[in-house]
Amino acid sequence: MEPQPKTSEGSPLNILRIGIFYDGYYFYKVSNYYKYEHEKKSRISISGLHDFIRSEVASRTRNDIGQCRIIDAHYFKGRSSAKELGEKVQSERIFEDILMRENIVSHYLPLRFGDNNTVQEKGIDVWLALEAYELAIYKHFDILVLVAGDGDYVPLVRKLHTVGTQVMLICWDFSYHNENGDAVETKTSRQLQDEVFFAIQMHQRIDQDDKNLLRDLFVPERVLERYQALSSAKPDEITAGNEVLESNIYSINNGYGFITDEKCNNIYFHYSKLFERDFSELRVGMRVKYTVEIDEEKSKKEGAPRYRATKVTVID
Repeated sequence: MEPQPKTSEGSPLNILRIGIFYDGYYFYKVSNYYKYEHEKKSRISISGLHDFIRSEVASRTRNDIGQCRIIDAHYFKGRSSAKELGEKVQSERIFEDILMRENIVSHYLPLRFGDNNTVQEKGIDVWLALEAYELAIYKHFDILVLVAGDGDYVPLVRKLHTVGTQVMLICWDFSYHNENGDAVETKTSRQLQDEVFFAIQMHQRIDQDDKNLLRDLFVPERVLERYQALSSAKPDEITAGNEVLESNIYSINNGYGFITDEKCNNIYFHYSKLFERDFSELRVGMRVKYTVEIDEEKSKKEGAPRYRATKVTVID
């Protein structure tokens, strides 16, 4: 049965009211995967994703897309302090500007140190669930879109169904090898997929190579160039307090590469350590500045010192 939206007074309206809620860390992982690991080599466009959601809701509820309105969108994520972020503060701010331009409300909690001194998100999923449930009642969402993959959201979905709000799940499954060569897998909870009314497995839709979908779902290069120009970090901020070395890029792969260094048998670097340029702009032979740190995990495995580059900056 199609949802019948109503005003607070109970009179029928000719629109479907959509609310979107992002698990920020989940979306961050997805975006990085498509930028650095997938053949697309581009980030997910939030505006393109919202257009896709409206189109999908219209198709599944047999309504005109003009009747499907996103009236609220929220983004929840744990965040490091400005001191801990260091040079990455500006890139965080640029992403917040993107969220504001898309009328998405940001919600942040400080990251906490857990067992073995690891940084963890605490309370974000609970906060998202509470806000989503309260706003679904207050704003009369007909469809609540959850961009997430964690089974912890199952109770939220069940509660939303009791108040007449249908839930659409936007999710991705993918795997790759990280900078240490370890397999990394992101998999959506099967129970969560079973509980929602509509589960859209985006990795399948993208891999079907639908030209219309792919054209709008990823950030155009010209937009990336504008954001990259805004996010340039100052070289003296990047290299302060460390010995700065110079050499050439020896090789480039999917999200990582090596810098020529005879003393250390070429230095590994990961895309997350690159400043001022996007990884896709790198070319073999480019001159770079960088600092070096020991890779304790690889050194322990191989029984000899192994190193990796940090704060990598292209020399123009």
